[in-house]
Amino acid sequence: MNPHHDGPLAAPSPWLVRWAHLLPPRSRVLDVACGSGRHLHYLHTLGHQVTGVDVDVKAAKALAPHSELIQADLENQTWPLQDGQGPRLFGAVVVFNYLWRPLWPDLLTSLAPGGVLLYETFASGQEQWGRPRNPDFLLQPGELLERCQDLQVVAYECGLAPDPSRMLQRIAAKRCGATEFALSPAPLK
Repeated sequence: MNPHHDGPLAAPSPWLVRWAHLLPPRSRVLDVACGSGRHLHYLHTLGHQVTGVDVDVKAAKALAPHSELIQADLENQTWPLQDGQGPRLFGAVVVFNYLWRPLWPDLLTSLAPGGVLLYETFASGQEQWGRPRNPDFLLQPGELLERCQDLQVVAYECGLAPDPSRMLQRIAAKRCGATEFALSPAPLK
């Protein structure tokens, strides 16, 4: 099985593994479009309280039974993570292999002060390597940087990832809290 495919035996994204140390200890983490639950499972093993949302959560229930799972059609319903006070806040929001631009305001308002956004998805140029090919599902050059302009960007990459070849944009960014001044960088690999 391809280790980058979102199946029940898939490894977590190397981007998530590389930057997971930025998450505050025992954070509430939201995985948007959680798929099989591979990232929910990984984050749970690190001691985080995990919530996943997707149009179908059956596979995630099997792989990540410890997770709060919310079945919702993010593209045709209102944001499902509201409580009586407004949006539920999370210490981290993670999104992998998914892009639905109308969700950006909800993703960002769900990020608590000091919280971390880890985002990785396909970028313009992917059509040369495979799916998706529809430009609606491909980030434009610099789009993640633009979307995260109010966050402290820790890392950003845009380019061709090998094995299998995929054109990606990735970002690790943090919403600074009142006492947040510095981030501890990961060692370069």
